[in-house]
Amino acid sequence: MRTAARSRVAVVAAAGFLLTACGSASVGSGDASSSAPAAGASSSAPAASDSVVADAKAFVEASLAAKEGFTPPSTGPKAQKAGSTIVYVAADLTNGGVNAVGEGVKEAAAKIGWKVTVIDGKASAQGRTDALNQALASKPAGIVLGGFDAKEQASVIKQATDLKIPVVGWHAGAAPGPDTANGLFTNVTTDPLEVSAIAAKFAIADSDGKAGVAIFTDSQYEIAVAKADAIKAEIEKCTTCTVLEYQDSPIAEADSRMPGVISGLLQKHGDKLTYLLAINGNYFGGARAALKDAGKPGDGPPKSVAAGDGDAAEFQRIRTGDYQAATVAEPLLLQGWQLVDELNRAVAGEAASTFVAKPGLVTKANAPTGDVFDPASGYRDIYAKIWAGA
Repeated sequence: MRTAARSRVAVVAAAGFLLTACGSASVGSGDASSSAPAAGASSSAPAASDSVVADAKAFVEASLAAKEGFTPPSTGPKAQKAGSTIVYVAADLTNGGVNAVGEGVKEAAAKIGWKVTVIDGKASAQGRTDALNQALASKPAGIVLGGFDAKEQASVIKQATDLKIPVVGWHAGAAPGPDTANGLFTNVTTDPLEVSAIAAKFAIADSDGKAGVAIFTDSQYEIAVAKADAIKAEIEKCTTCTVLEYQDSPIAEADSRMPGVISGLLQKHGDKLTYLLAINGNYFGGARAALKDAGKPGDGPPKSVAAGDGDAAEFQRIRTGDYQAATVAEPLLLQGWQLVDELNRAVAGEAASTFVAKPGLVTKANAPTGDVFDPASGYRDIYAKIWAGA
């Protein structure tokens, strides 16, 4: 499963470069894509697009109703090193997804009999380096990377490896599973290409194949680029849809940057801009002011759709029609528990699990009443039994 996920990331990334080279869409911060059909292709394009739209509608309907893919394996090592301390190094604790995963880690650690120290990387590479160095100095039983690339901190992670401190990551690479090349025992994430497909297909289906899309990513993170490239490739399968923009903008600066970015896009594209697709919902908090100032209705267009993670702020916007239509949510608390279980496997000298949780499409029709997407699967009881040796 992990090998396949990595292969798909590579294929989609390559497809993104090929599409750019062929001129089907510009990758950068402002040029519109060329959506004109080739000579002689007009008769086949509508039929092809009809098929893509129909497939997208069926896919979205299935995604909204999905109830499977959230149950972890029921076997593994019993709890190791009772009373030990692990460290959760967060990319940025103001990020709802990062914060929610940290809450899951703390829940699970309490159950397995460990203590947790949380250190905030404060949304900068230097801040994360400092946080990791602080974590190493405490000589923990294990370290969890919360929402940043392992490659960015390769030298510090190597120090952890040399000290035989296992490191696991959440969104620490472009694919789920072990990543020994970057010092990770394993990386916990949903399949980023599945997340991207759901977000893109929602826009295709919701627009009846007429979406005019701006895509937002953050090139600091490998997983973010993989997701954005996959969104772009998926939208371009719809010959009557258009990728108008592919913007690289830091997630951590979304609140300050997005008002100006959105104002510029509305001036440039006007009513052609009907969907904003981003790799994280934080972009839409920043976009809200510009959309409101421009007199755009809260329920769109343009409609905002996030390809992860699904946090409390996103659910609130979706429930109230406040400038976000949908998100592809990850089971963040479940992933926090999985991170602790993976660390326990590392400490026990066993292999990482093969579990990759599914994402879920969330719209106003099925938005959770609480702050997290937490599908019922009994995962807490499953992990508790494993750790108890039952």
